[in-house]
Amino acid sequence: MPKPESLVLFLFVLLLLAHLLGALCVRLRQPRVVGEILAGVLAGPALLGRLDFFPRPGTHHLPVLDFLYSFGLLMLMFLSGAGIHSLFHPDDRRQIAWLTSFGTVLPFLIATALGMSLPLESLQGPAGHPVALLLIIGISVSITSIPVISRIFQDLQVMHTRFARLVLGVAVVEDIALWGGLAGALSLARASTLPWNDIARHITTTLIYMAVGLFLVPRVLQGLRAARWKPLARVSPVTQVILLLLAHAAVADLLDINQVFAGFLAGLAASRSSSFTAETLDSIAGLSNALFIPLYFALVGYKLALIDALSPGMLCAFLVVACVIKLASVGLGARLAGFPPSDALNLAVATNARGGPGIAVASVAFDAGIISPAFYTTLVAVAVLTSQAAGVWLDAVLRRGQSLLSGIPDAAAARAPSAARTNVPSGQEGATARVPGAERNFVAPDLMHEGNNGRQG
Repeated sequence: MPKPESLVLFLFVLLLLAHLLGALCVRLRQPRVVGEILAGVLAGPALLGRLDFFPRPGTHHLPVLDFLYSFGLLMLMFLSGAGIHSLFHPDDRRQIAWLTSFGTVLPFLIATALGMSLPLESLQGPAGHPVALLLIIGISVSITSIPVISRIFQDLQVMHTRFARLVLGVAVVEDIALWGGLAGALSLARASTLPWNDIARHITTTLIYMAVGLFLVPRVLQGLRAARWKPLARVSPVTQVILLLLAHAAVADLLDINQVFAGFLAGLAASRSSSFTAETLDSIAGLSNALFIPLYFALVGYKLALIDALSPGMLCAFLVVACVIKLASVGLGARLAGFPPSDALNLAVATNARGGPGIAVASVAFDAGIISPAFYTTLVAVAVLTSQAAGVWLDAVLRRGQSLLSGIPDAAAARAPSAARTNVPSGQEGATARVPGAERNFVAPDLMHEGNNGRQG
C-alpha cells in the first residue's frame, strides 16, 4: 500500500501531535517546546513515518513546508520583539551594565577564543567560513531567551519583581547586540561566492536596516497616529500590525536580509507604539501560538529527524562548556554588581535559558550553511535543555520559600494582592515587562509550564 501524500492531512496530524505532546510536557512541568519538537521527530521517517498509513508530504509540497517554517520563525521573532517594553528602571542601570558586560560580552569572547584554538571541522557547514562559524558559537553561548524566561516568570508569578526586571533588561540588550552579530555571520557566509566589497556592503545595509527599525519606524508610527488626517483610522489595529510585519519582511527581502531581523524589529516597533494595545498584540499572539509557532517547532523536529545527525559526544561537550562559561560569566558580573552569591547564582541560571532564540539562531545558521547538521542538532538540544534547567531551578528556589533576590521573598510578593504590590520596598517595585498574550495557554512558544497560579511558597 503506497503512503498517502497529503499535505493537509500531514499538517493536521503534525499540529495535533504538537499540541498534545506540548500539553503533556506542560503537565510534566517541562517546556512546551519539548513536546512540539518531539512531535516533529515522531512524524519523521524513522518512526511514525515508517507506517504505511501515516500521511507524508510529497516533494512538490516542500515549498509550502518551507513557507510555514519561515513564517513560524518570523512570528516567533515578532513576539520576542513585542514582549519588550520599558524594562530599564533608573535604579537598575549599574547592575544591568555589569550583568551585560560580563554576561554577554565575556562569554562571547571566551567562546570565540576557545573556538579558535580547537579543530572545528565537525561543526562547520558547507559555507565553509570559519569566522562566521566562530560568531555563531559565540552567539549560541551568550544568548538568553526573552520568550522562555518571560513565561517562566509569568508562571512563577514573579514578573513584577526586580529579579524579573533585571533578567529581562539584560536579555533585551543581549538579543539586540547578538542579532547584529548574526547579521555579520550571515554576511560572512557569502564570502565564498561574493567579493569582500559586497560583503561589507551587505553588513552595512543590514546594520542600517536594524537602526532604522529600532529608532525611526516607531517615530513614524507615532507620527501617523498623531496626524490630523488620521491615515490609519479606517484600518483595524490587527491589520495594522500584520501590515507592519509584512512591510518589514518585504523590505528585508528586497535588501537580501534574513527575515528573523524583520520579525524582531517589527515586534519592537509594535511594542513601543501606543497605536497598538495589549489586546491587539494578544490577538496576534493567540493565532501565532496556536498555529504558526507550534508548526515551526514541529518542523524543526521533523528536520532533525530527516538529517538524523545527533552526536552525543558533541552535545555533552558543548552543553557543559556553554553552561560553565555562561554561568561563571554572569555570576562574576552579578558579584561585581554587589549581589550576594545566592542572587548571583539565580541570575546566572535564569540568563542561561536559550529557548526559542537559541533554536532560531541554529535554524538560520544551518539554513545558511554555516554549521553542520550535527552541530545544528546540538544547538537545538542545548536550547531546550537550558530552558528546562532554568525553569526547574527557579521553581525549586521558590518552593523552598527563598527569594530570587535578597529582600522581600519573591514568593511572598507573588501571593500579595495586586493592589498591594505598589507598596513593596524600594528595588522590588514595578512590573515593566509583558509578553503579548501571556494570559493565554499558547503564549510563549518555549514555556516551562502553566496553570500553577497561587501555588507559590
